[in-house]
Amino acid sequence: MTTLTPDHKTPQQMTPEQIRAIPDQDGGPGEGRRRPWVFYTLLGFLTLVFIAPLVYMASTSFKTPEDAISTVPQWFPAHPTLQAYERVLNDPSTPVGRWFLNSMVAATANALLAVTTATLAGYSLARIPFKGRKVLLVLILSTLFLPPVVLLIPNYLTLNYIGWLDTLLAVIVPGAAGAFGVFFMRQFFVGLPKELEESAFLDGASRWQAFYRILLPLARPAIATLLLLTFLTNWNDFLWPIYTLFSPEQQTLPAGLSTLQSANSVRYDLLMAGAMISAVPVLIIYAFTQRFIVEGIASAGMKE
Repeated sequence: MTTLTPDHKTPQQMTPEQIRAIPDQDGGPGEGRRRPWVFYTLLGFLTLVFIAPLVYMASTSFKTPEDAISTVPQWFPAHPTLQAYERVLNDPSTPVGRWFLNSMVAATANALLAVTTATLAGYSLARIPFKGRKVLLVLILSTLFLPPVVLLIPNYLTLNYIGWLDTLLAVIVPGAAGAFGVFFMRQFFVGLPKELEESAFLDGASRWQAFYRILLPLARPAIATLLLLTFLTNWNDFLWPIYTLFSPEQQTLPAGLSTLQSANSVRYDLLMAGAMISAVPVLIIYAFTQRFIVEGIASAGMKE
Protein backbone atom coordinates (compact mmCIF):
# COMPACT_ATOMS: atom_id res chain seq x y z
CA MET A 1 0.00 0.00 0.00
CA THR A 2 1.35 3.44 -0.97
CA THR A 3 2.19 5.73 1.95
CA LEU A 4 0.27 9.01 1.81
CA THR A 5 1.71 12.21 3.20
CA PRO A 6 0.00 15.48 4.15
CA ASP A 7 1.17 17.03 0.89
CA HIS A 8 0.33 13.86 -1.09
CA LYS A 9 3.99 13.38 -2.01
CA THR A 10 5.76 10.10 -2.41
CA PRO A 11 8.67 9.39 -0.04
CA GLN A 12 11.07 9.81 -2.96
CA GLN A 13 9.91 13.42 -3.36
CA MET A 14 10.30 14.37 0.31
CA THR A 15 13.20 15.69 2.34
CA PRO A 16 14.55 13.71 5.32
CA GLU A 17 12.91 16.22 7.70
CA GLN A 18 9.51 15.69 6.11
CA ILE A 19 9.92 11.89 6.29
CA ARG A 20 10.73 12.02 10.01
CA ALA A 21 7.67 14.21 10.59
CA ILE A 22 5.26 11.65 9.10
CA PRO A 23 3.01 10.33 11.91
CA ASP A 24 2.96 6.58 12.48
CA GLN A 25 -0.25 4.61 12.71
CA ASP A 26 -0.20 5.11 16.48
CA GLY A 27 -0.57 8.86 15.93
CA GLY A 28 2.62 10.60 17.13
CA PRO A 29 5.61 11.58 14.98
CA GLY A 30 7.94 8.59 15.04
CA GLU A 31 5.88 6.92 17.77
CA GLY A 32 6.18 3.15 17.68
CA ARG A 33 9.53 3.40 15.98
CA ARG A 34 12.30 1.52 17.74
CA ARG A 35 13.95 3.92 20.15
CA PRO A 36 17.69 4.04 19.48
CA TRP A 37 18.62 4.58 23.14
CA VAL A 38 17.33 1.10 24.02
CA PHE A 39 19.57 -0.46 21.40
CA TYR A 40 22.63 1.55 22.42
CA THR A 41 22.04 0.83 26.11
CA LEU A 42 21.94 -2.90 25.46
CA LEU A 43 24.98 -2.64 23.19
CA GLY A 44 26.88 -0.72 25.87
CA PHE A 45 25.99 -3.31 28.51
CA LEU A 46 27.21 -6.18 26.32
CA THR A 47 30.40 -4.24 25.59
CA LEU A 48 31.09 -3.89 29.31
CA VAL A 49 30.46 -7.60 29.86
CA PHE A 50 32.96 -8.60 27.18
CA ILE A 51 35.59 -5.99 27.92
CA ALA A 52 35.59 -6.40 31.72
CA PRO A 53 37.91 -9.47 31.74
CA LEU A 54 40.39 -7.68 29.49
CA VAL A 55 40.38 -4.61 31.73
CA TYR A 56 40.89 -6.72 34.85
CA MET A 57 43.70 -8.63 33.16
CA ALA A 58 45.45 -5.40 32.24
CA SER A 59 44.97 -4.06 35.76
CA THR A 60 46.38 -7.20 37.38
CA SER A 61 49.49 -7.05 35.20
CA PHE A 62 50.41 -3.73 36.86
CA LYS A 63 49.82 -4.94 40.43
CA THR A 64 52.30 -6.13 42.99
CA PRO A 65 52.34 -9.88 43.75
CA GLU A 66 50.51 -9.23 47.00
CA ASP A 67 47.76 -7.12 45.40
CA ALA A 68 47.34 -9.65 42.59
CA ILE A 69 46.25 -12.36 45.05
CA SER A 70 44.14 -10.07 47.24
CA THR A 71 40.75 -11.49 48.16
CA VAL A 72 39.20 -8.07 47.59
CA PRO A 73 38.86 -7.42 43.84
CA GLN A 74 40.72 -4.31 42.70
CA TRP A 75 39.82 -2.95 39.29
CA PHE A 76 42.69 -0.47 39.51
CA PRO A 77 46.08 -1.28 41.05
CA ALA A 78 46.65 0.36 44.43
CA HIS A 79 50.41 0.46 43.85
CA PRO A 80 51.03 0.44 40.07
CA THR A 81 54.30 -1.16 39.07
CA LEU A 82 56.06 -2.58 36.00
CA GLN A 83 57.69 -5.30 38.07
CA ALA A 84 55.79 -8.10 36.34
CA TYR A 85 56.73 -6.90 32.84
CA GLU A 86 60.38 -6.47 33.84
CA ARG A 87 60.46 -9.97 35.27
CA VAL A 88 58.76 -11.55 32.26
CA LEU A 89 60.88 -9.76 29.66
CA ASN A 90 64.25 -9.98 31.40
CA ASP A 91 64.21 -13.41 33.04
CA PRO A 92 66.49 -15.78 31.03
CA SER A 93 64.37 -18.77 32.09
CA THR A 94 61.31 -17.25 30.39
CA PRO A 95 62.43 -15.88 26.99
CA VAL A 96 59.11 -14.19 26.20
CA GLY A 97 60.70 -12.23 23.35
CA ARG A 98 61.77 -15.45 21.65
CA TRP A 99 58.34 -17.00 22.26
CA PHE A 100 56.69 -13.94 20.76
CA LEU A 101 58.87 -14.17 17.65
CA ASN A 102 58.19 -17.91 17.33
CA SER A 103 54.44 -17.33 17.55
CA MET A 104 54.58 -14.54 14.98
CA VAL A 105 56.56 -16.64 12.50
CA ALA A 106 54.43 -19.75 13.02
CA ALA A 107 51.08 -17.95 12.85
CA THR A 108 52.04 -15.91 9.78
CA ALA A 109 53.46 -18.87 7.85
CA ASN A 110 50.53 -21.10 8.78
CA ALA A 111 48.00 -18.45 7.75
CA LEU A 112 49.67 -17.89 4.37
CA LEU A 113 49.85 -21.61 3.63
CA ALA A 114 46.27 -22.20 4.76
CA VAL A 115 44.89 -19.35 2.67
CA THR A 116 46.82 -20.52 -0.41
CA THR A 117 45.55 -24.09 -0.19
CA ALA A 118 42.01 -23.04 0.72
CA THR A 119 41.78 -20.53 -2.13
CA LEU A 120 42.97 -22.98 -4.77
CA ALA A 121 40.87 -25.86 -3.43
CA GLY A 122 37.81 -23.67 -2.95
CA TYR A 123 38.02 -22.35 -6.50
CA SER A 124 38.44 -25.86 -7.90
CA LEU A 125 35.41 -27.17 -6.03
CA ALA A 126 33.29 -24.17 -7.01
CA ARG A 127 34.24 -23.62 -10.66
CA ILE A 128 36.01 -26.59 -12.21
CA PRO A 129 33.65 -29.44 -13.18
CA PHE A 130 35.19 -32.85 -12.59
CA LYS A 131 33.91 -36.28 -11.71
CA GLY A 132 33.39 -36.86 -8.01
CA ARG A 133 33.49 -33.16 -7.08
CA LYS A 134 30.47 -33.34 -4.76
CA VAL A 135 31.73 -36.53 -3.12
CA LEU A 136 35.09 -34.91 -2.50
CA LEU A 137 33.38 -31.85 -0.99
CA VAL A 138 31.35 -34.07 1.35
CA LEU A 139 34.49 -35.92 2.44
CA ILE A 140 36.26 -32.64 3.17
CA LEU A 141 33.32 -31.26 5.15
CA SER A 142 32.98 -34.49 7.10
CA THR A 143 36.35 -33.81 8.72
CA LEU A 144 34.77 -30.80 10.45
CA PHE A 145 32.86 -33.25 12.64
CA LEU A 146 36.05 -34.81 13.97
CA PRO A 147 37.30 -33.38 17.28
CA PRO A 148 40.81 -31.97 16.77
CA VAL A 149 42.14 -34.08 19.64
CA VAL A 150 41.39 -37.24 17.60
CA LEU A 151 44.15 -36.26 15.15
CA LEU A 152 46.66 -35.53 17.89
CA ILE A 153 48.36 -38.93 17.96
CA PRO A 154 48.38 -39.57 14.16
CA ASN A 155 49.86 -36.13 13.49
CA TYR A 156 52.40 -36.58 16.26
CA LEU A 157 53.55 -39.93 14.87
CA THR A 158 53.78 -38.44 11.37
CA LEU A 159 55.94 -35.54 12.54
CA ASN A 160 58.12 -37.88 14.55
CA TYR A 161 58.66 -40.05 11.47
CA ILE A 162 59.78 -37.15 9.28
CA GLY A 163 61.81 -35.52 12.06
CA TRP A 164 59.86 -32.28 12.51
CA LEU A 165 59.26 -32.51 16.25
CA ASP A 166 60.63 -29.61 18.30
CA THR A 167 60.76 -27.37 15.22
CA LEU A 168 58.43 -24.60 14.10
CA LEU A 169 57.43 -26.73 11.13
CA ALA A 170 55.47 -28.84 13.60
CA VAL A 171 53.09 -25.94 14.31
CA ILE A 172 53.07 -24.53 10.77
CA VAL A 173 52.44 -27.37 8.33
CA PRO A 174 49.83 -29.70 9.94
CA GLY A 175 47.15 -27.01 10.06
CA ALA A 176 47.89 -25.60 6.61
CA ALA A 177 45.02 -27.48 4.96
CA GLY A 178 41.74 -27.11 6.82
CA ALA A 179 38.20 -28.02 5.81
CA PHE A 180 36.76 -24.76 7.11
CA GLY A 181 38.99 -22.64 4.89
CA VAL A 182 38.18 -24.73 1.82
CA PHE A 183 34.45 -24.51 2.47
CA PHE A 184 34.65 -20.78 3.24
CA MET A 185 36.44 -19.92 0.01
CA ARG A 186 34.29 -22.29 -2.03
CA GLN A 187 31.16 -20.53 -0.83
CA PHE A 188 32.61 -17.19 -1.84
CA PHE A 189 33.49 -18.32 -5.36
CA VAL A 190 30.07 -19.93 -5.77
CA GLY A 191 28.48 -16.56 -5.09
CA LEU A 192 30.40 -14.80 -7.88
CA PRO A 193 28.67 -14.53 -11.29
CA LYS A 194 29.87 -17.10 -13.79
CA GLU A 195 29.67 -14.44 -16.51
CA LEU A 196 32.91 -12.95 -15.18
CA GLU A 197 34.85 -16.05 -16.19
CA GLU A 198 32.91 -16.63 -19.38
CA SER A 199 33.70 -13.14 -20.65
CA ALA A 200 37.37 -13.72 -19.86
CA PHE A 201 37.34 -17.02 -21.73
CA LEU A 202 35.79 -15.29 -24.75
CA ASP A 203 38.65 -12.80 -24.69
CA GLY A 204 41.15 -15.65 -24.88
CA ALA A 205 42.12 -15.92 -21.22
CA SER A 206 43.05 -19.27 -19.74
CA ARG A 207 41.43 -20.60 -16.57
CA TRP A 208 44.44 -19.59 -14.51
CA GLN A 209 44.38 -16.06 -15.97
CA ALA A 210 40.65 -15.75 -15.25
CA PHE A 211 41.21 -16.91 -11.69
CA TYR A 212 44.32 -14.81 -11.01
CA ARG A 213 43.31 -11.58 -12.75
CA ILE A 214 39.54 -11.47 -12.24
CA LEU A 215 38.27 -13.66 -9.43
CA LEU A 216 41.21 -13.42 -7.05
CA PRO A 217 41.05 -9.58 -6.73
CA LEU A 218 37.32 -9.87 -6.00
CA ALA A 219 38.08 -12.40 -3.27
CA ARG A 220 40.24 -10.03 -1.23
CA PRO A 221 37.67 -9.55 1.59
CA ALA A 222 37.22 -13.31 1.98
CA ILE A 223 40.98 -13.91 1.80
CA ALA A 224 41.65 -11.23 4.42
CA THR A 225 39.00 -12.72 6.69
CA LEU A 226 40.36 -16.25 6.40
CA LEU A 227 43.92 -14.99 6.82
CA LEU A 228 43.04 -13.26 10.09
CA LEU A 229 40.97 -16.14 11.47
CA THR A 230 43.72 -18.65 10.68
CA PHE A 231 46.36 -16.38 12.19
CA LEU A 232 44.38 -16.04 15.41
CA THR A 233 43.75 -19.78 15.62
CA ASN A 234 47.45 -20.59 15.34
CA TRP A 235 48.47 -17.70 17.59
CA ASN A 236 46.19 -18.89 20.42
CA ASP A 237 46.88 -22.61 19.99
CA PHE A 238 48.04 -24.15 23.24
CA LEU A 239 47.58 -27.93 23.16
CA TRP A 240 49.48 -28.82 19.97
CA PRO A 241 52.69 -26.82 20.76
CA ILE A 242 52.77 -28.39 24.23
CA TYR A 243 53.06 -31.86 22.68
CA THR A 244 55.39 -31.06 19.77
CA LEU A 245 57.77 -28.36 21.07
CA PHE A 246 60.09 -29.38 23.89
CA SER A 247 62.97 -26.88 24.01
CA PRO A 248 62.30 -23.58 25.83
CA GLU A 249 63.67 -21.59 22.89
CA GLN A 250 61.28 -23.34 20.47
CA GLN A 251 58.10 -22.69 22.44
CA THR A 252 55.34 -20.45 21.17
CA LEU A 253 53.86 -17.75 23.39
CA PRO A 254 50.73 -19.54 24.76
CA ALA A 255 52.68 -22.71 25.56
CA GLY A 256 55.61 -20.81 27.02
CA LEU A 257 53.43 -18.71 29.29
CA SER A 258 52.19 -21.88 30.98
CA THR A 259 55.66 -22.27 32.51
CA LEU A 260 55.12 -19.11 34.53
CA GLN A 261 53.02 -21.10 37.00
CA SER A 262 54.32 -23.90 39.17
CA ALA A 263 52.60 -26.73 40.98
CA ASN A 264 52.66 -24.96 44.35
CA SER A 265 52.20 -21.29 43.49
CA VAL A 266 50.90 -19.07 40.73
CA ARG A 267 52.19 -15.57 40.02
CA TYR A 268 49.05 -14.00 38.65
CA ASP A 269 50.80 -10.72 37.97
CA LEU A 270 53.32 -12.53 35.74
CA LEU A 271 50.60 -14.53 34.00
CA MET A 272 48.55 -11.41 33.28
CA ALA A 273 51.62 -9.53 32.03
CA GLY A 274 52.39 -12.37 29.64
CA ALA A 275 48.76 -12.54 28.57
CA MET A 276 48.77 -8.82 27.80
CA ILE A 277 51.90 -9.21 25.67
CA SER A 278 50.10 -11.96 23.79
CA ALA A 279 46.80 -10.08 23.45
CA VAL A 280 47.93 -6.60 22.41
CA PRO A 281 49.19 -7.55 18.89
CA VAL A 282 46.00 -9.46 18.21
CA LEU A 283 43.84 -6.53 19.31
CA ILE A 284 45.81 -4.14 17.11
CA ILE A 285 45.52 -6.42 14.08
CA TYR A 286 41.80 -6.90 14.64
CA ALA A 287 41.19 -3.17 15.05
CA PHE A 288 42.59 -2.51 11.57
CA THR A 289 41.02 -5.50 9.83
CA GLN A 290 37.58 -5.86 11.40
CA ARG A 291 35.83 -4.33 8.39
CA PHE A 292 37.34 -7.04 6.18
CA ILE A 293 35.96 -9.70 8.53
CA VAL A 294 32.42 -8.32 8.32
CA GLU A 295 32.62 -7.87 4.56
CA GLY A 296 34.22 -11.25 3.97
CA ILE A 297 31.75 -13.22 6.08
CA ALA A 298 28.80 -11.36 4.55
CA SER A 299 30.01 -12.03 1.00
CA ALA A 300 30.79 -15.70 1.64
CA GLY A 301 27.24 -16.63 2.59
CA MET A 302 25.58 -19.99 2.30
CA LYS A 303 24.80 -19.66 -1.40
CA GLU A 304 24.56 -22.62 -3.70
